Amino acid sequence: MDKLFQINWQEIFVPSISIAELIIRGTLVYLALFSVLRIMPSRQLGTLGIADLLVVVLFAEAAQNAMATHYTSITEGAILVGTMTFWSYLLNWLGYKFPKFQRFLNPPPLLLVKNGQMIIRHMQQQLITEQELMSQLRQQGIEFLSDVKKAYIESDGSISIITFDSKTRSINQHSQVKIDSPTH
Repeated sequence: MDKLFQINWQEIFVPSISIAELIIRGTLVYLALFSVLRIMPSRQLGTLGIADLLVVVLFAEAAQNAMATHYTSITEGAILVGTMTFWSYLLNWLGYKFPKFQRFLNPPPLLLVKNGQMIIRHMQQQLITEQELMSQLRQQGIEFLSDVKKAYIESDGSISIITFDSKTRSINQHSQVKIDSPTH
């Protein structure tokens, strides 16, 4: 009965691994995973597939063991979370302050369709099938590939589409605003 209410405060709060080692491990794992995910195709297309989910789960398991072999204290967990948060913030800050660094963090948009024609080489590079592209077009209300002036895969994996009539639409809306606005 006594063991039921005994608390080992030292095990809860005192790290069993050196703090410097935790920070180095967290840094190396974060930067390694960031690099691997950066070079992988940005194939999100609005959903998380089974293979993508499996990669995330396996990365998490592998990373946990690499960051701290057997940690048990709350302090060790907080140090690892703090280390990863620091690197995430630092990389985002560097991308904000230095636009050239931003291109390393987020690849520029890649053209998939130009003037109604698929750019097969780019689709293969991003592992996007014609069926997946057409699905994305339909979800945005576009039935025919010939209606697409340009389509890009963005750095987050989403596809942005510019149709031939999108410029006309925005010009007409802009003109209408001018006509309706009062003149002084």
